[in-house]
Amino acid sequence: MDKYDCLRLENQLCFPLYVASKEVIREYKPLLDDLDLTYTQYIAMMAIWQYKKLKVTELGRLLYLDTGTISPLIRKLKSKGYITLSRDEVDERVQIIEVTSTGMELQDKALQVPMNMMKNKCIDLTTDEAIMLKKILDKIIKNI
Repeated sequence: MDKYDCLRLENQLCFPLYVASKEVIREYKPLLDDLDLTYTQYIAMMAIWQYKKLKVTELGRLLYLDTGTISPLIRKLKSKGYITLSRDEVDERVQIIEVTSTGMELQDKALQVPMNMMKNKCIDLTTDEAIMLKKILDKIIKNI
């Protein structure tokens, strides 16, 4: 074992995480193309569907996105008619996102995405394995 083994690609944890993430998102693409959404727009809409109304900063925190990424994302979702953007009545610096009726209609169409992802078996895990992987990934994210 030499001192450079730690730099070998096959010894890295970050590399399979990167590849798995990239390839799973690639599998989502045709399903999301049918909805005219990018993966980032899709995860944003999932959060917006869940909360119905939330601050821009809350959405950024939930998705781990910075201001430079979240602002164009919100503009795009607003231009598609899925959300409205308003100022908070108490603090005008705070922007509030609310899902529109068009955005809620999209949620019904999006139901097919997770079902089709399960069918295509790109993530061929048992329920127990999926739960364990989610716990491990959550732990990694929490520690970062």
